[in-house]
Amino acid sequence: MTIRHARGMAKVAAKSRTRSWIKPFTTAALLSAAALMTSVLAASSAEDGAITKSHGYSFYGDLDYPADFEHFDYVNPDAPKGGELAVPFIGTLDSMNPYSGKGRAHAFSVYPYESLLADAAPADKYGQSYCLLCESVEYPEDKSWVIFRMRPEARFSDGTPVTAHDIAFSHNLLLDQGLQSYADFVRKLIPKVEVIDDYTIKFYFADGVSRRSLVEQVGGVPAWSKKWFEETGQKLNENWIEGPPGSGPYVIDEIDLSRRIVLKRNPDYWGKDLPVNQGRHNFDALRVEIFADDTAAFEAFKAGEYTFRAEGDSKKWASGYDFPKVDSGAVKLEELPNGAPPAASGIVFNLASPKLQDRRVREALALAFNFEWSNESLLYGLFERRASFTQNSPLMATGTPEGAEREFLESLGDLVPPEMLSEEVYIPATSDPARLFDRRNARKAAAMLEDAGYVVGDNGKRVTPEGAPFELNFLFSSSSSPTTRGVMENFVDNLENLGIAVNFEVVDTAQYTSRERERDYDLVVDSYTTFLGTGTGLEQRFGSEASAYSLFNPAGLASPLIDAIITKSLRAETREEETAIMTALDRALRHEFIMIPLWYNPNHWAAYYDQYEHPAEIPPYSLGYLDFWWYNEDKAKALRDVGALR
Repeated sequence: MTIRHARGMAKVAAKSRTRSWIKPFTTAALLSAAALMTSVLAASSAEDGAITKSHGYSFYGDLDYPADFEHFDYVNPDAPKGGELAVPFIGTLDSMNPYSGKGRAHAFSVYPYESLLADAAPADKYGQSYCLLCESVEYPEDKSWVIFRMRPEARFSDGTPVTAHDIAFSHNLLLDQGLQSYADFVRKLIPKVEVIDDYTIKFYFADGVSRRSLVEQVGGVPAWSKKWFEETGQKLNENWIEGPPGSGPYVIDEIDLSRRIVLKRNPDYWGKDLPVNQGRHNFDALRVEIFADDTAAFEAFKAGEYTFRAEGDSKKWASGYDFPKVDSGAVKLEELPNGAPPAASGIVFNLASPKLQDRRVREALALAFNFEWSNESLLYGLFERRASFTQNSPLMATGTPEGAEREFLESLGDLVPPEMLSEEVYIPATSDPARLFDRRNARKAAAMLEDAGYVVGDNGKRVTPEGAPFELNFLFSSSSSPTTRGVMENFVDNLENLGIAVNFEVVDTAQYTSRERERDYDLVVDSYTTFLGTGTGLEQRFGSEASAYSLFNPAGLASPLIDAIITKSLRAETREEETAIMTALDRALRHEFIMIPLWYNPNHWAAYYDQYEHPAEIPPYSLGYLDFWWYNEDKAKALRDVGALR
């Protein structure tokens, strides 16, 4: 995922836990391949016929929106501007700098900053980018370089122009002071940047490397003011509260990291008339209220202290919304379809832990997780079990490999374990929904542990093959919902029934973030970004080179098989070839068994005071309440008149 895509996802997921808002870059965003449509790219040829000039970019050359498009299909271009939308944040914050790898910053901290290509991929398309700070993008047939011609009217919020010098400075700042895993990959892929003039910038790509994601990567670099950094002496790798001015539609109006963050519309926003911005950024203000726990946050919602909840707690959704404001219609509840493949969430194993390096041990631990009981008893039967890293997409591996996928796997020779070709792809075992401790699965788990040398001692506790107590540290964030915590505590009970000692350590969000970055755990609830196409960001998430320190690879996976599949995928020349390879990647990742898959919700759950509206059809890949919903003043006045809102 590019930095640009990460910022877009942050905007529609303000409740999400933040490890860092710089995500690995790849052309595969959290979008469904079913939306792929083909159109002819508007291109112009230079004398040698090799240069494409366009209003946007797609690796395969398909852009569904033409150069003269007026707005994205999923927005209401006539949406009124005004009002405020307020959301909660659960946990603690200590920074407004999400790019440093230090501290914990909120998603709102990325809002002031734009990039050359549109700051959020269209919520109804796959792998397509459109010009924002740039007015055109040019590249040769071999994509060995790219030129962006910028909009001279673009301005930072302090009124200074956004120039090619700022873009080059921002790119180099990320390399010099940004995350190591990010910088290591970018340096080897993008050896040079050249400022041709004040509004033209050229990036050169290294010889012999895949061109996947590279245009999107440089097009997604946040535009920071070179002048501000030089005058303040601020470092990117340090926490900050007051950051550099941005060029986006919102500016930060209030910051109190213990209480709230408020963004307000910039009345002088330079890009308000651009096609990519029509029907978007409709609120005059965006506010986040900060709470220590979700119980306090929910009570505050009832009282009207904030106005929108993207609900994630099944217990609350099933039984918590029975208060008078719901009965009166002041608070509206909606279930809206979510077409995006779910994040690959799960209980992640730290593969560097000696106790977890045997796959049999990891699979035995997974057998102790009773999803069916948890779903029925704690989650109100509202979730489905995830199995794949590309769940419910055309890239989801099924059964045994066939056709082009099998041919590809066979071409990798001895790197592929024979059982991957002969056995069906891993699917989590089902458990008895009537009892937490499924005895059938427990017997299987015990046999696997004993086969791996983890036997039960005289005291009824398991020991490692070396005779030491088999103990696991399970790191858990206090900001997680009580329901999720309950599920995990029951999983721990099952592990202890197998003779495994577990330290279930619940820590505050700041400590959790620090400990997770240091990989100070055996088990942790985390997620990997799903993929629906190849890209160099796969190396950051799953590759061996950065496995020891990449923030995007919490398991520390380092597999020659995975490396080979990623390398081959980056050389794919057709969508069909890419599909076969990426399906094989899903199969291989499931074989590596780096996590216990958890659950996902096929719908968005939205609870909000009935003063907001949205398009009749929500696009498949984004709920978009911070992006393309809008405020209805008449409805808001009616709520105020009856005292439902202040």
